[in-house]
Amino acid sequence: MRGVTGRLMLLDTASLYFRAYFGVPESVRAPDGTPVNAVRGLLDFVDRLVKDHRPGHLVACMDADWRPAWRVELIPSYKAHRVAEEHGSGPDEEEVPDTLSPQVPVIESVLDAVGIARVGVAGYEADDVIGTFTARAEGPVDIVTGDRDLYQLVDDARGVRVLYPLKGVGTLQTTDEAVLREKYGVGGSGYADLALLRGDPSDGLPGVPGIGEKTAARLLAEFGDLAGIMAAADDPGSKLTPSQRKRLDEARPYLAVAPKVVRVAADVPLPDVDTSLPRTPRDPAAVRELASRWGLGGSLQRLLDTLGAS
Repeated sequence: MRGVTGRLMLLDTASLYFRAYFGVPESVRAPDGTPVNAVRGLLDFVDRLVKDHRPGHLVACMDADWRPAWRVELIPSYKAHRVAEEHGSGPDEEEVPDTLSPQVPVIESVLDAVGIARVGVAGYEADDVIGTFTARAEGPVDIVTGDRDLYQLVDDARGVRVLYPLKGVGTLQTTDEAVLREKYGVGGSGYADLALLRGDPSDGLPGVPGIGEKTAARLLAEFGDLAGIMAAADDPGSKLTPSQRKRLDEARPYLAVAPKVVRVAADVPLPDVDTSLPRTPRDPAAVRELASRWGLGGSLQRLLDTLGAS
Protein backbone atom coordinates (compact mmCIF):
# COMPACT_ATOMS: atom_id res chain seq x y z
CA MET A 1 0.00 0.00 0.00
CA ARG A 2 1.66 3.16 -1.19
CA GLY A 3 1.61 6.31 0.90
CA VAL A 4 -1.98 6.86 1.93
CA THR A 5 -3.01 10.37 2.94
CA GLY A 6 -6.61 11.39 3.46
CA ARG A 7 -9.58 9.13 4.03
CA LEU A 8 -9.30 5.52 2.85
CA MET A 9 -12.52 3.85 1.70
CA LEU A 10 -12.61 0.03 1.69
CA LEU A 11 -15.40 -1.75 -0.19
CA ASP A 12 -16.59 -5.19 0.86
CA THR A 13 -17.22 -5.76 -2.82
CA ALA A 14 -19.17 -9.04 -2.78
CA SER A 15 -21.46 -7.75 -0.03
CA LEU A 16 -22.22 -4.69 -2.15
CA TYR A 17 -22.77 -6.40 -5.49
CA PHE A 18 -25.09 -8.92 -3.82
CA ARG A 19 -27.15 -5.98 -2.57
CA ALA A 20 -27.01 -4.31 -5.97
CA TYR A 21 -28.16 -7.55 -7.61
CA PHE A 22 -31.23 -7.80 -5.40
CA GLY A 23 -31.87 -4.04 -5.44
CA VAL A 24 -31.80 -3.43 -9.20
CA PRO A 25 -34.31 -5.20 -11.47
CA GLU A 26 -32.99 -8.08 -13.56
CA SER A 27 -34.62 -6.40 -16.53
CA VAL A 28 -31.51 -4.17 -16.67
CA ARG A 29 -29.63 -6.04 -19.40
CA ALA A 30 -26.77 -5.79 -21.86
CA PRO A 31 -27.48 -5.48 -25.62
CA ASP A 32 -27.22 -9.29 -25.93
CA GLY A 33 -29.84 -9.76 -23.20
CA THR A 34 -27.44 -10.71 -20.40
CA PRO A 35 -28.49 -9.24 -17.01
CA VAL A 36 -26.13 -6.52 -15.80
CA ASN A 37 -28.17 -5.31 -12.83
CA ALA A 38 -25.42 -6.08 -10.30
CA VAL A 39 -22.78 -4.39 -12.46
CA ARG A 40 -24.74 -1.20 -12.99
CA GLY A 41 -26.02 -1.18 -9.41
CA LEU A 42 -22.50 -1.43 -8.03
CA LEU A 43 -21.22 1.32 -10.33
CA ASP A 44 -24.06 3.59 -9.21
CA PHE A 45 -23.26 2.80 -5.59
CA VAL A 46 -19.54 3.57 -5.98
CA ASP A 47 -20.43 6.80 -7.77
CA ARG A 48 -22.64 7.87 -4.87
CA LEU A 49 -20.05 6.88 -2.26
CA VAL A 50 -17.34 8.97 -3.93
CA LYS A 51 -19.70 11.94 -4.33
CA ASP A 52 -20.97 11.82 -0.75
CA HIS A 53 -17.80 10.90 1.15
CA ARG A 54 -14.91 12.18 -0.99
CA PRO A 55 -12.32 9.52 -0.11
CA GLY A 56 -8.72 10.13 -1.12
CA HIS A 57 -8.15 6.40 -1.59
CA LEU A 58 -10.44 3.57 -2.62
CA VAL A 59 -9.97 -0.22 -2.60
CA ALA A 60 -12.43 -2.85 -3.82
CA CYS A 61 -11.65 -5.76 -1.48
CA MET A 62 -12.40 -9.23 -2.84
CA ASP A 63 -12.95 -12.76 -1.52
CA ALA A 64 -10.07 -14.75 -3.01
CA ASP A 65 -11.24 -17.52 -0.67
CA TRP A 66 -14.69 -17.03 0.85
CA ARG A 67 -14.33 -20.07 3.17
CA PRO A 68 -10.63 -20.39 4.08
CA ALA A 69 -9.41 -23.86 5.01
CA TRP A 70 -7.73 -22.58 8.18
CA ARG A 71 -11.07 -21.31 9.48
CA VAL A 72 -12.94 -24.50 8.49
CA GLU A 73 -10.27 -26.61 10.20
CA LEU A 74 -11.00 -24.81 13.47
CA ILE A 75 -14.81 -24.76 13.10
CA PRO A 76 -15.98 -27.25 10.41
CA SER A 77 -19.48 -25.74 10.33
CA TYR A 78 -18.08 -22.35 9.25
CA LYS A 79 -20.26 -21.22 6.30
CA ALA A 80 -20.95 -24.90 5.55
CA HIS A 81 -24.61 -24.30 4.70
CA ARG A 82 -23.59 -21.83 1.98
CA VAL A 83 -21.64 -24.43 0.00
CA ALA A 84 -23.23 -25.29 -3.34
CA GLU A 85 -23.87 -29.01 -3.77
CA GLU A 86 -20.97 -30.58 -5.61
CA HIS A 87 -20.91 -33.70 -7.73
CA GLY A 88 -17.47 -35.16 -7.28
CA SER A 89 -14.48 -33.53 -5.64
CA GLY A 90 -13.31 -29.97 -5.91
CA PRO A 91 -13.07 -26.78 -3.88
CA ASP A 92 -16.10 -25.42 -2.10
CA GLU A 93 -18.19 -23.10 -4.21
CA GLU A 94 -20.55 -20.58 -2.69
CA GLU A 95 -24.15 -20.68 -3.79
CA VAL A 96 -24.63 -17.63 -5.99
CA PRO A 97 -27.72 -16.84 -8.09
CA ASP A 98 -27.26 -18.10 -11.66
CA THR A 99 -27.63 -14.66 -13.20
CA LEU A 100 -25.21 -13.04 -10.73
CA SER A 101 -22.20 -15.35 -11.26
CA PRO A 102 -21.57 -14.23 -14.87
CA GLN A 103 -21.64 -10.59 -13.77
CA VAL A 104 -18.75 -10.91 -11.32
CA PRO A 105 -15.99 -11.09 -13.99
CA VAL A 106 -17.58 -8.07 -15.68
CA ILE A 107 -17.46 -6.14 -12.40
CA GLU A 108 -13.80 -7.06 -11.97
CA SER A 109 -12.94 -6.02 -15.54
CA VAL A 110 -14.70 -2.68 -15.18
CA LEU A 111 -12.99 -1.88 -11.87
CA ASP A 112 -9.60 -2.74 -13.40
CA ALA A 113 -10.21 -0.67 -16.54
CA VAL A 114 -11.36 2.34 -14.51
CA GLY A 115 -8.32 2.05 -12.27
CA ILE A 116 -9.97 1.35 -8.91
CA ALA A 117 -7.61 -0.81 -6.86
CA ARG A 118 -8.96 -4.36 -6.52
CA VAL A 119 -7.35 -6.62 -3.94
CA GLY A 120 -7.96 -10.25 -3.04
CA VAL A 121 -5.35 -12.49 -1.42
CA ALA A 122 -5.25 -16.29 -1.72
CA GLY A 123 -6.40 -18.02 1.47
CA TYR A 124 -8.22 -14.99 2.86
CA GLU A 125 -11.65 -13.41 2.78
CA ALA A 126 -12.36 -9.81 1.84
CA ASP A 127 -12.92 -9.15 5.57
CA ASP A 128 -9.27 -10.04 6.22
CA VAL A 129 -8.05 -7.79 3.42
CA ILE A 130 -10.15 -4.98 4.91
CA GLY A 131 -8.80 -5.72 8.39
CA THR A 132 -5.21 -5.52 7.21
CA PHE A 133 -5.68 -2.31 5.22
CA THR A 134 -7.39 -0.82 8.28
CA ALA A 135 -4.57 -1.90 10.61
CA ARG A 136 -1.99 -0.30 8.32
CA ALA A 137 -3.88 2.92 7.63
CA GLU A 138 -2.42 6.10 9.05
CA GLY A 139 -5.54 8.20 8.48
CA PRO A 140 -9.31 7.75 8.83
CA VAL A 141 -11.01 4.73 7.25
CA ASP A 142 -14.54 4.17 5.92
CA ILE A 143 -15.51 0.50 5.54
CA VAL A 144 -18.54 0.00 3.29
CA THR A 145 -20.21 -3.34 3.97
CA GLY A 146 -23.50 -5.07 4.63
CA ASP A 147 -21.70 -7.52 6.92
CA ARG A 148 -21.94 -6.77 10.64
CA ASP A 149 -18.81 -8.84 11.33
CA LEU A 150 -16.75 -5.81 10.34
CA TYR A 151 -18.20 -3.78 13.21
CA GLN A 152 -15.27 -5.20 15.19
CA LEU A 153 -12.98 -2.76 13.33
CA VAL A 154 -14.86 0.37 14.40
CA ASP A 155 -12.49 2.60 16.35
CA ASP A 156 -13.34 6.21 17.13
CA ALA A 157 -9.80 7.01 18.25
CA ARG A 158 -8.43 6.04 14.83
CA GLY A 159 -11.36 7.40 12.81
CA VAL A 160 -12.47 3.96 11.62
CA ARG A 161 -16.20 3.66 10.94
CA VAL A 162 -18.51 1.34 9.01
CA LEU A 163 -20.96 2.62 6.42
CA TYR A 164 -23.72 0.00 6.55
CA PRO A 165 -26.44 -0.08 3.87
CA LEU A 166 -29.86 -0.10 5.54
CA LYS A 167 -32.02 -0.20 2.43
CA GLY A 168 -30.64 -1.39 -0.89
CA VAL A 169 -27.50 0.64 -1.47
CA GLY A 170 -28.99 4.10 -1.10
CA THR A 171 -29.34 4.66 2.65
CA LEU A 172 -26.26 4.19 4.81
CA GLN A 173 -25.92 3.96 8.58
CA THR A 174 -22.70 5.60 9.72
CA THR A 175 -21.63 3.20 12.43
CA ASP A 176 -19.30 4.50 15.13
CA GLU A 177 -18.72 3.40 18.71
CA ALA A 178 -21.76 5.30 19.98
CA VAL A 179 -24.03 3.46 17.55
CA LEU A 180 -22.55 0.11 18.57
CA ARG A 181 -22.90 0.79 22.29
CA GLU A 182 -26.50 1.92 21.87
CA LYS A 183 -27.47 -1.11 19.78
CA TYR A 184 -25.25 -3.90 21.15
CA GLY A 185 -23.86 -2.64 24.45
CA VAL A 186 -20.24 -2.94 23.30
CA GLY A 187 -17.74 -0.86 21.35
CA GLY A 188 -15.80 -2.00 18.32
CA SER A 189 -13.15 -3.79 20.37
CA GLY A 190 -15.79 -5.92 22.08
CA TYR A 191 -17.91 -6.76 19.05
CA ALA A 192 -15.98 -9.90 18.02
CA ASP A 193 -16.31 -11.37 21.52
CA LEU A 194 -20.03 -10.54 21.49
CA ALA A 195 -20.43 -12.21 18.09
CA LEU A 196 -18.65 -15.42 19.02
CA LEU A 197 -20.56 -15.76 22.31
CA ARG A 198 -23.89 -15.04 20.61
CA GLY A 199 -23.11 -17.15 17.56
CA ASP A 200 -24.20 -16.47 14.01
CA PRO A 201 -26.26 -19.05 12.08
CA SER A 202 -25.56 -17.25 8.79
CA ASP A 203 -21.85 -18.03 9.24
CA GLY A 204 -22.29 -21.46 10.84
CA LEU A 205 -21.03 -20.26 14.23
CA PRO A 206 -22.83 -22.10 17.05
CA GLY A 207 -22.08 -19.65 19.84
CA VAL A 208 -22.58 -20.63 23.47
CA PRO A 209 -25.99 -22.29 23.92
CA GLY A 210 -28.17 -20.25 26.25
CA ILE A 211 -26.10 -17.08 25.94
CA GLY A 212 -27.78 -14.67 23.54
CA GLU A 213 -26.82 -11.17 22.53
CA LYS A 214 -28.10 -9.38 25.64
CA THR A 215 -26.52 -11.84 28.06
CA ALA A 216 -23.24 -11.71 26.14
CA ALA A 217 -23.27 -7.90 26.33
CA ARG A 218 -23.91 -8.01 30.09
CA LEU A 219 -21.07 -10.48 30.63
CA LEU A 220 -18.68 -8.35 28.59
CA ALA A 221 -19.73 -5.23 30.50
CA GLU A 222 -19.01 -6.99 33.79
CA PHE A 223 -15.87 -8.95 32.94
CA GLY A 224 -14.31 -6.90 30.12
CA ASP A 225 -13.62 -9.44 27.40
CA LEU A 226 -13.73 -13.16 26.64
CA ALA A 227 -10.59 -13.83 28.68
CA GLY A 228 -12.16 -12.06 31.66
CA ILE A 229 -15.37 -14.07 31.27
CA MET A 230 -13.45 -17.35 31.17
CA ALA A 231 -11.41 -16.30 34.19
CA ALA A 232 -14.71 -15.69 35.97
CA ALA A 233 -15.87 -19.17 34.93
CA ASP A 234 -12.78 -20.56 36.65
CA ASP A 235 -13.36 -18.50 39.79
CA PRO A 236 -15.91 -20.09 42.14
CA GLY A 237 -16.39 -16.71 43.81
CA SER A 238 -17.34 -14.80 40.65
CA LYS A 239 -20.82 -13.45 40.02
CA LEU A 240 -21.62 -15.87 37.20
CA THR A 241 -24.81 -17.84 37.72
CA PRO A 242 -24.43 -21.63 37.98
CA SER A 243 -26.11 -22.08 34.58
CA GLN A 244 -23.82 -19.52 32.92
CA ARG A 245 -20.77 -21.19 34.44
CA LYS A 246 -21.94 -24.58 33.20
CA ARG A 247 -22.65 -23.33 29.67
CA LEU A 248 -19.30 -21.60 29.39
CA ASP A 249 -17.50 -24.64 30.74
CA GLU A 250 -19.19 -26.94 28.23
CA ALA A 251 -18.37 -24.54 25.40
CA ARG A 252 -14.62 -24.41 26.13
CA PRO A 253 -13.58 -26.36 23.00
CA TYR A 254 -15.52 -23.91 20.80
CA LEU A 255 -14.37 -20.83 22.72
CA ALA A 256 -10.73 -21.92 22.39
CA VAL A 257 -10.85 -21.65 18.58
CA ALA A 258 -13.68 -19.20 17.89
CA PRO A 259 -11.64 -16.01 18.38
CA LYS A 260 -9.29 -16.88 15.52
CA VAL A 261 -12.24 -17.67 13.26
CA VAL A 262 -14.37 -14.64 14.13
CA ARG A 263 -11.68 -11.96 14.35
CA VAL A 264 -10.56 -10.63 10.99
CA ALA A 265 -6.90 -11.04 10.15
CA ALA A 266 -4.65 -8.01 10.34
CA ASP A 267 -1.56 -9.58 8.82
CA VAL A 268 -2.60 -10.49 5.26
CA PRO A 269 0.31 -10.19 2.78
CA LEU A 270 -1.15 -7.35 0.73
CA PRO A 271 0.23 -6.63 -2.73
CA ASP A 272 1.78 -3.25 -3.44
CA VAL A 273 -1.07 -1.37 -5.09
CA ASP A 274 -1.83 2.25 -5.83
CA THR A 275 -4.98 2.96 -3.83
CA SER A 276 -5.34 6.57 -5.00
CA LEU A 277 -8.71 7.52 -6.38
CA PRO A 278 -8.25 7.46 -10.18
CA ARG A 279 -8.95 10.77 -11.91
CA THR A 280 -8.86 9.27 -15.41
CA PRO A 281 -9.41 5.65 -16.55
CA ARG A 282 -6.42 3.35 -16.39
CA ASP A 283 -7.40 1.75 -19.71
CA PRO A 284 -9.70 4.05 -21.74
CA ALA A 285 -9.98 1.61 -24.65
CA ALA A 286 -11.09 -1.19 -22.32
CA VAL A 287 -13.61 1.15 -20.68
CA ARG A 288 -15.14 1.97 -24.06
CA GLU A 289 -15.29 -1.70 -25.07
CA LEU A 290 -16.87 -2.78 -21.77
CA ALA A 291 -19.40 0.08 -21.85
CA SER A 292 -20.46 -0.89 -25.36
CA ARG A 293 -20.49 -4.66 -24.91
CA TRP A 294 -22.40 -4.65 -21.63
CA GLY A 295 -24.55 -1.57 -22.13
CA LEU A 296 -23.21 0.15 -19.02
CA GLY A 297 -24.13 3.56 -20.38
CA GLY A 298 -24.99 6.19 -17.82
CA SER A 299 -23.85 4.20 -14.79
CA LEU A 300 -20.24 3.98 -15.95
CA GLN A 301 -20.14 7.49 -17.39
CA ARG A 302 -21.49 9.03 -14.17
CA LEU A 303 -18.78 7.28 -12.17
CA LEU A 304 -16.06 8.46 -14.59
CA ASP A 305 -17.39 12.03 -14.41
CA THR A 306 -17.42 11.91 -10.60
CA LEU A 307 -13.88 10.53 -10.45
CA GLY A 308 -12.69 13.17 -12.88
CA ALA A 309 -14.21 15.94 -10.76
CA SER A 310 -13.02 14.57 -7.41
